[in-house]
Amino acid sequence: MVLSIVQVMLVNLFFMVHPFFISMTEVNYNAPAKTVEVSVRIFADDFEKALVKSCNCKVDLTLPAIKAATDKMVSEYISKHLALDVDGKPVVLQYEGYQMEEGSLWSYFEVKNVASVKKIDINNNLLYEYNTSQINMVHVKANGKEQTNKLEYPDRVLSWGF
Repeated sequence: MVLSIVQVMLVNLFFMVHPFFISMTEVNYNAPAKTVEVSVRIFADDFEKALVKSCNCKVDLTLPAIKAATDKMVSEYISKHLALDVDGKPVVLQYEGYQMEEGSLWSYFEVKNVASVKKIDINNNLLYEYNTSQINMVHVKANGKEQTNKLEYPDRVLSWGF
């Protein structure tokens, strides 16, 4: 538990300083609800630049007037660059929304009807096309176990057994 708190504090420090290109993906298996909850934290300025490059359009994540269009861009981009397999089967990440917090964008996804989890595989190449210095941290919680690992460009796949 202490190790997890220290890891989260270090990631938060990285987000505050920002000479790094880093994202944080948290995957939590909620057994009572039979869901996998996924949250992704990305520096807003880097994410906006990646979205502009991806869609060749103007992007401003802070404008409430275009929230519906921005939701669509955020959902499509992350769904294209982040995939999960649970027990060897691909699952669909259902987009729940996003919020801005201290220069970062948090986006939220959910996978419903997951009876149990023995293995999670993640394919994560968020912002790789934007910056080859990108590091994608991944923290997974399931069945009372927590594990954290990182992906550095060009690596994109991690697996955990529970």
